Amino acid sequence: MRTKSNAKTHQALGIVPEIIPASKWRIREVKTRPGHKLWIRFNDGTNGEVDLSEFLKSSESGVFSVLVDENEFRKVRLELGIVTWPGGLDMAPETLYREIKARIECPS
Repeated sequence: MRTKSNAKTHQALGIVPEIIPASKWRIREVKTRPGHKLWIRFNDGTNGEVDLSEFLKSSESGVFSVLVDENEFRKVRLELGIVTWPGGLDMAPETLYREIKARIECPS
C-alpha cells in the first residue's frame, strides 16, 4: 500500500513525519457515540456514523460481543487507518467506508 507523509523529515533533528496511509477508505479519525455508534472520517473527507448496536447484540457478533459493554466499546483507537480495540479486534475500513457512502448516496 502506498503511504504519504504530511511533513518533511528534518534530517538534523531526526524528526520523522507522521505516515498517513493513502487509500481513500483509510480512516483519519474515529469517535464513539452513545448507543454503540462510531463517527468516522476517512482520508478522502467522507464522514458519517455507523451504528454497530444491532450487530453487537446479534448471535453473529462472535468475538465482537465483548464490545456490548460500553466501557469496552469506548476503548476504540486507530492503528494505521484501521479501527481497533484491545484484544486484537479490528474492523475492515473498506466495509465501514461502503456503509457510510451508501447512506450518503441513499439516505433513509
